[in-house]
Amino acid sequence: MQTINTVLELQQTILNLKKQGKKISFIPTMGALHKGHTSLIKIGKKHADITIASIFINPTQFNNPDDLKKYPRMLDNDKLLLEKKSCDILFTPSIEEIYPKNLETKVNIDLNELEKPMEGEFRPGHFEGMMQVVKRLLDIVMPDYLIMGQKDFQQFTIVAYMIKVLKIPVELIVAPTLREKDGLAMSSRNMRLSPKMRAISPIIYQELVKAKEDLKTKKIGKICENGLKSFSKHGLKPEYFRICDGFTLKPIEDINNHSYIVACVAAWAEDVRLIDNMILKKAKK
Repeated sequence: MQTINTVLELQQTILNLKKQGKKISFIPTMGALHKGHTSLIKIGKKHADITIASIFINPTQFNNPDDLKKYPRMLDNDKLLLEKKSCDILFTPSIEEIYPKNLETKVNIDLNELEKPMEGEFRPGHFEGMMQVVKRLLDIVMPDYLIMGQKDFQQFTIVAYMIKVLKIPVELIVAPTLREKDGLAMSSRNMRLSPKMRAISPIIYQELVKAKEDLKTKKIGKICENGLKSFSKHGLKPEYFRICDGFTLKPIEDINNHSYIVACVAAWAEDVRLIDNMILKKAKK
């Protein structure tokens, strides 16, 4: 695996690969990698000749400075994991490489209110920063395929919308959420959970499964209310439990009026914020 730190060297390398007719898949990460990330590498290798991963802890998407400070940094371990999965190139840029002073990198598009609910309510500015770094990385790497995970549902929905509006020539591939044996969604944040909270946190997945079972027999409001109560009862501090349209992210009332329905949740396990989602209904293509 080749490790590259600068935009110039990466773009020269990519230019040479494209001259050879190579297709490129790209997996942007913030490091602290786990099996969920390596599953994206595997998918990237299926679709393209060359797989590039980036590790960049993006400061513009953290609305909480403490969260940025606490974010795990383990580059040596991450490199070993990527090498084992035969990642071809690792891009590890500095902040100055991603956000040079002479370049405007902010993305100004109307998101049709996709950024307002859920994460948008509790993490102001997060999606502006996320779009900023994803657009910047896509401009640098110019991949054929962008591989992202389903765990951050609102995030990939916004990225898909940005790609469509800005007509970015890349295909977004969304990979299913990988879970621990007890159902907890794999996340870099899980390593910060205390033993007590690690034992409690699978209730998030259990309530999502229950929401899917209850969708046909109970009212949406009641399902969400039950989920929030269960989180609190088990020792979590819930922020939201929403059942919404998978395209617009707006709340729904009648499931028969929507072909794509998703439940999205966020809760604090002591000082660790966990998010998860489950697709409750999706029409087959």
